[in-house]
Amino acid sequence: MIPVYNEAERIGDCLRAVAQQRVRPYEVIVVDNNSTDTTAAIAAQFPFVRLVREGRQGVVHARRRGFDEARGAIIGSIDADTDLPADWVQTVQEVFAETGASAVTGVVRYRDIAWAPLISYLDRLIRRYFAHLYAGVVPLQGANMAVRRSTWLGVRSVLCARAGLHEDLDLAVHLGEMGRSAILDERLHVTIGSRQCALDWQAFYVYAAANPRSYGQHGLGTRSMWCLVALVVPLYPLLRVLHQGYDRTRQRFSWMQLLRGDLVARVNPATFVD
Repeated sequence: MIPVYNEAERIGDCLRAVAQQRVRPYEVIVVDNNSTDTTAAIAAQFPFVRLVREGRQGVVHARRRGFDEARGAIIGSIDADTDLPADWVQTVQEVFAETGASAVTGVVRYRDIAWAPLISYLDRLIRRYFAHLYAGVVPLQGANMAVRRSTWLGVRSVLCARAGLHEDLDLAVHLGEMGRSAILDERLHVTIGSRQCALDWQAFYVYAAANPRSYGQHGLGTRSMWCLVALVVPLYPLLRVLHQGYDRTRQRFSWMQLLRGDLVARVNPATFVD
């Protein structure tokens, strides 16, 4: 299930990776959330795609619509800029069969940014830490996760739907409140873009702060999450330079690319809800 909003640049590559899966997914649902570019037209070119439209603006509505539309026993969730390894669907099936978990999330590797291996490694350490800290409510990552359909049907009616929260983290909290187990399994890995580094400083802060706010609204202690925000936000200028200066063709940092300044930021999915 893939929620999309103006993703014409990335949706084709994403779906080509889906098409190359060793184990064919039962269905592929693309939820168009009022795109004004050619995203829907590109997705419709793939014969295995079921295109669904969600008129309420916001990824919380788009992802919920996709989950509701899904007919398989396990619902995988990725984003339009997620690059899947060829064994992703197979790995999802194996993890659920081996663990009996209600939901699973994995780790991510970043692209389109200098120092990507280091940043990806640090991100993995952070995810391990929070999976341990919040063992009963392991943070889910919408770009790389899956949930049992039976679990979704049991939790969907109590989920929060408002701006300023990450819908995947809110789902994790409600699963924990219901006693449903969510786990981090590092066999489930994907590559994602670093477009959040193209946001302006205020938008970047709002995006980062949505993590502790998503947990804090449920009365969970978020001191460690706020400490992470306090650490990451001051690094924003460096992250922006590393992203803006990354030459995708040569796959390295370029001062010429930096000076060109042609960043395209992803819409912050936590900032608008109809």
